[in-house]
Amino acid sequence: MNGKYIGKFMMICIMIVIGWLGSILVSPSKVSAATAESLELISYGKQYIGVNYKYGAASGIDYAFDCSSYTQYVFKQMGIELPRTSVSQSYIGEKVSKGYLSIGDLVFFRASGGGIGHVAIYAGDGKILHASSSKGVALSSMESGYWKKTYVTARRVL
Repeated sequence: MNGKYIGKFMMICIMIVIGWLGSILVSPSKVSAATAESLELISYGKQYIGVNYKYGAASGIDYAFDCSSYTQYVFKQMGIELPRTSVSQSYIGEKVSKGYLSIGDLVFFRASGGGIGHVAIYAGDGKILHASSSKGVALSSMESGYWKKTYVTARRVL
């Protein structure tokens, strides 16, 4: 009877160790699940790489974007209506932690004043697709100094 409990105890210990090892060996920061819809969104958005940046660009135009008009425009092509500003966009959808970002998630960054000042689309592999004031629409690394330091939150709307 005593050996029976020791065997069960050992099995439970082994299962705990396996679970713990699995949690440290699988990096959640690599999670970037792609759906057909999210891949289509990124593919569509990439067509605008190089388009000029214009602060306050009007909704619906495709010859110049600011960050939130770009995300609004790209998501609208997928049938998803987003509010016009990055701050407003940061309140919609489901909050997602940085370690569980998926392709197509909206990611938000801090402005110099401290509040939300920039929005981008997570493109997978630590990259964002966005309208940058210095480069226009571009694909950038979230791990670069500026974007890494100013990351605030993410939202899932797909």
